[in-house]
Amino acid sequence: MRSTQRRAARPAFPAGQGAPLVSGAAGSAIEERRLRRRRRRRRVMVWTSVAGIVILVAAIGTVSTMIVSAIAAPEEVATAPEEAEAAPEPELIEFPQDEPAATSGTEPCATVRVLSSHENAEMVENLATAYNSAPRNVGGSCVTVTPAKEKSGVSATMVATGFPTLADEQKPTVWLPDSSTWVDVAQSQGATALRPEGTSVATSDIVLAMPQPLAEAVGWDQQAPTWTEVFEAAGDADLWSGLGHPEWGSFKLGKTSPLMATSGEAAMYASFGTAAGSLEALSVQDIADPAVVTAVHENELATSHYMATPEHFLWHARQAEASGTAADFLSAVIVDEKSVWDYNRGITSRDGVTRTQEAPPAEQLVPIYPADGYYAADNPAMRLTGAWIDPIESEAAADFIRFTRTAQGQEAVRASGYRDLNRQLDAGVESVGKLAADQAGVIPFPAADVVTAVQGAFPEVRKRANVLFLLDVSGSMDEPISPSDTKLTQAKKAIEAALGHFTTGDDVGLAGFAQAPDGAMVPGLISPVADIGGARDGFLGALGGIVSMGDTPLYQAVDAFTAQQAAAWSADRINAVVLLSDGENDAPNAPTIGAEQMLENLRNLHHSTPVLVFTLAYGADADVATLQSISSATGAHYYDATDPTKLQAVLGDLVTSF
Repeated sequence: MRSTQRRAARPAFPAGQGAPLVSGAAGSAIEERRLRRRRRRRRVMVWTSVAGIVILVAAIGTVSTMIVSAIAAPEEVATAPEEAEAAPEPELIEFPQDEPAATSGTEPCATVRVLSSHENAEMVENLATAYNSAPRNVGGSCVTVTPAKEKSGVSATMVATGFPTLADEQKPTVWLPDSSTWVDVAQSQGATALRPEGTSVATSDIVLAMPQPLAEAVGWDQQAPTWTEVFEAAGDADLWSGLGHPEWGSFKLGKTSPLMATSGEAAMYASFGTAAGSLEALSVQDIADPAVVTAVHENELATSHYMATPEHFLWHARQAEASGTAADFLSAVIVDEKSVWDYNRGITSRDGVTRTQEAPPAEQLVPIYPADGYYAADNPAMRLTGAWIDPIESEAAADFIRFTRTAQGQEAVRASGYRDLNRQLDAGVESVGKLAADQAGVIPFPAADVVTAVQGAFPEVRKRANVLFLLDVSGSMDEPISPSDTKLTQAKKAIEAALGHFTTGDDVGLAGFAQAPDGAMVPGLISPVADIGGARDGFLGALGGIVSMGDTPLYQAVDAFTAQQAAAWSADRINAVVLLSDGENDAPNAPTIGAEQMLENLRNLHHSTPVLVFTLAYGADADVATLQSISSATGAHYYDATDPTKLQAVLGDLVTSF
């Protein structure tokens, strides 16, 4: 909990005004604009002081037919008196030494399959390696821990439904999401009210990360803003030009989808909390308040677009730096500390799965801990029971979770970029990540009913989409991929399923492209971009009527339809094209635009009326390099469905960007 001395260190300002974003003349100019905008919007935010504690023990429940078991008794947490002048230093946990077996048990080994989130997968892999390196004997058997990872939102649904798509030998024995909030989500999808206690393994604070030059320009590297100030700055179109950096454009705030990642959840809790007047006292009633919903929707307008994992955003930031500056892609992104450490040491991942090591970026990220509090991912470890888990495997799972809290396990936690259960960081991680070791502003995640209410409210408050599905309908789309489907029929099914992500207020359209013998691009726009609330039936009718034909004028289609989307560009929407193609540019019947001219046109649009062109390579013959260059030129993401049977899952992942 923060001491009164820490709270008093922040200068006092008139009620409801807050501290200036920067000092001096630039700060005064920004403050003037902020106050004018405040009056114009008639928005009033009332802040309360935040005093938080780290809650390391996650509540978990029985999920569907599975029972989540308590593994280790959590340490008692003493509650400090409300009016205490200063909170006492917490007593440090003395981690026990690991107690491996003298010799390994007999084979075949009991397998402990651990399902993690993408964010904490490296930590779980390192814990598994450390555990497997010593002899283990559980019930006479040796033990092998095998990690697997999935996006948080997807894994919560898998847990809730009992992993129906996995064979028994692939189903997990332990679930280790990066946040206990996903247990609440899984429970809302089918769990009972039983909530035994689980075990936290590590923590990672969720921060606002900015390229260092931008953090210095706004002064947040020296004095952390409140969440209100973050959202106000993000909504100020003139912020960077007012600070002498018009080349940085508008303030681009990156967020992951709260339906997929913990950092996205945390961003939504902060937004609802600021709108309601308190992060700590956020209630279901607040989330249903029309005035709060309106304020949160206004905050979301500053979001460039949503992505499934923090790694997606950070990969694009690194690509932007390589061609100029990371500021071309983002001004700030809400991520966990571990992701900041990864980025600053040169670790990136285009797909969230495969990680690459490069030289550290020139523009390092600076983690900013908002002055009125921030959340921390608590990484709870839970043992699952189900028909696929035998008693020895369950006992082995308990032994692995015991290991995570030993001196050796906590050493692996710190080496993986996390805070251990004493909130201590590895010195090298702290230095490279520019992390603040002594931060004490963590506030607890909201109650389970608030977690699920925020998830339910997201479709209403998120930034609306203006998106065109652009489908390759050339002759190659007739290729069979199963006894019952061709590429084209599978694509239609995937687009129809993806359409379920969009709601009233989203403008969605459909176009197809092929080249006819006379050189014309056909069939062209077949369902105009319109509010899907009223256009859904027309869209589905047009989708069902598509047939394959002709050659592949890929460059011409991308150039023409992106320009059409740019002509209808709106700052209040995520303006995008979703391109699905199974081949290379092939337009023999009439000359079309070349690849370089197409990319140059896309880059020019990106600086004025930016349209994100998300590209999806469909089938083994897709021109992956060209599709990647198209998405990169527009600040969007490339998706891989070169295995055509995975198209529906990949396209479902893609539309979380909206």
